[in-house]
Amino acid sequence: MQQSARRTLEFFFDFGSPYSYLAYLEAPRVAQRAGADIAWRPILLGGVFKATGNHSPAEIPAKGRWSKTDLARWARKYGAPFRHNPHFPINTLMLMRAAMGYQRQDEALFQRYVQAIFQAMWVDGRNLNDPAEIGAVLAQAGLDPRAALAMIDDPAVKDALKQATEAAVARGVFGVPSFIVGEELFWGNDRLHFVEEALTE
Repeated sequence: MQQSARRTLEFFFDFGSPYSYLAYLEAPRVAQRAGADIAWRPILLGGVFKATGNHSPAEIPAKGRWSKTDLARWARKYGAPFRHNPHFPINTLMLMRAAMGYQRQDEALFQRYVQAIFQAMWVDGRNLNDPAEIGAVLAQAGLDPRAALAMIDDPAVKDALKQATEAAVARGVFGVPSFIVGEELFWGNDRLHFVEEALTE
């Protein structure tokens, strides 16, 4: 009997989204239960907002206050360490370019980088608006800050992130975290149960 092909969970994220951090912790569990693979899709949320007219919840005071409580609830549900970054909002352009650069270079380095930045952003409360602070985070993770800086300034990496963001918008992405299974789009950490259903259909 021929085994069915493994399905793929495309995961679109930006480090500036705390819900992306929570989904980053939970999506691998979902994929494992469903026997699926994850295709990591770093994109620039600012570019998505500009293209779609969407806005950050932080720009709406009532929603921003509610989100802090909601995030704490989800963190408790996942048993995840989490605290709101005191330096938020953080411009993630350099961070997302580096993510794209590492992904183009080496999957293991990419995964180490993603873990380090999410940890620094949403657990340790580091000021990732400061390039020196980013460099310190990378060095602590065993990554070369000079290599990361070179990737951030690489025109090919800049273009790759721009193209990835535009392609995501073209597929219907308007915020993060977003997930695509086949051609079906899901938005939000709280839609992962629907993602799991789609992966196992």
